[in-house]
Amino acid sequence: MRSWTLTRYIGARFLLGIITTLLVCSLLIFMIDFVELLRQAGKYGEVPARTLAAIAFLRLPAYTEFLFGFAILVGSIGALLFLNRKSELAVMRAGGMSVWQFLFPGILVAFLVGFLGVFVYNPMAAAGRANAEKKFAEAFGRDANLLKAQGGGSWLRQDGADGESVIGAVAASNRGLTLTGVMAFVYDREGHFVERVDAARADLKEGYWLMRNAWISRLGREPEKFDTYLLSTYLTPDRVQDALGTVFSVSVFELPGLIEVAEKAKLSTERLRVQYELLLSRPLLCIAMVLLAATVSLKSFRSGRIQTMVGSGMIGGFGFFLASEISRQIGVAGLAPAWAAVWLPVILLLLVSATVLLYQEDG
Repeated sequence: MRSWTLTRYIGARFLLGIITTLLVCSLLIFMIDFVELLRQAGKYGEVPARTLAAIAFLRLPAYTEFLFGFAILVGSIGALLFLNRKSELAVMRAGGMSVWQFLFPGILVAFLVGFLGVFVYNPMAAAGRANAEKKFAEAFGRDANLLKAQGGGSWLRQDGADGESVIGAVAASNRGLTLTGVMAFVYDREGHFVERVDAARADLKEGYWLMRNAWISRLGREPEKFDTYLLSTYLTPDRVQDALGTVFSVSVFELPGLIEVAEKAKLSTERLRVQYELLLSRPLLCIAMVLLAATVSLKSFRSGRIQTMVGSGMIGGFGFFLASEISRQIGVAGLAPAWAAVWLPVILLLLVSATVLLYQEDG
């Protein structure tokens, strides 16, 4: 009973520190996003402040989702410093508890926060982000141009029941479902060029692009005009926006299916795979943050240099986040497997932190 009471007490301290950090960061992010929406409202047209606040609130979970690791690091440092300052850690050590025993509640809390963050918070954040994008388009009267390239035109390589094709468009509307100024190069199942299609417009349907006023050019034949032309594709209307847009509007439960659809459509899946691995690795990342916090927070206040140790821990945390972002970009670029780009930095941090703790405790 005494052990369970102590476990709950330590766990509550960790949870309070993590929640407090998340709430403070969330408030700052909400204010910054709301101010940015006000700026855009003044630029593109008047939008009620209530609508802007709703958009910022719906987008907030997707933004704060990136802060789970940081919140657990700062919250764990705060919880351990609180226990240390009141000499409660010294009493626990005198009672025969090892560092792993009084860190176990924090590790358990961090794991549960990471687990719930992946399988509960992430789907909510994805749904909120998708709704925010719809409200933004309605409020500002603009759809997101998901296919538009920086150079003006857009090109997409895709696969379909009849073979591969490369489709380009001058512009896209209706959130990527309608293309204008379309040009497509069609290949058969063996990869041989079949025909070129020029159309004024193309609309994505279930399993095909419906092209209107299309000119078909084949080798050795005069161009022919058709009122409508069907170009097969494995893309579907409910997936094209996710496949070509932001991965942060896709929940962890939808990512495996989206990866399969993108593979069939011959789209790059690296960023989708990296995002999926990032979500799966979050519980382990949260545990690693607790161990990193412990390496800089267990020193007695009487020995001094606490500020230096905590500062070192924060610098180490930012260094890890920077290194993990570089590794993520390497994975997105396809230079390393997605699992390696995501899991290796986390495992390395976990091993280094555990090694430092063992050295501090046992010499």
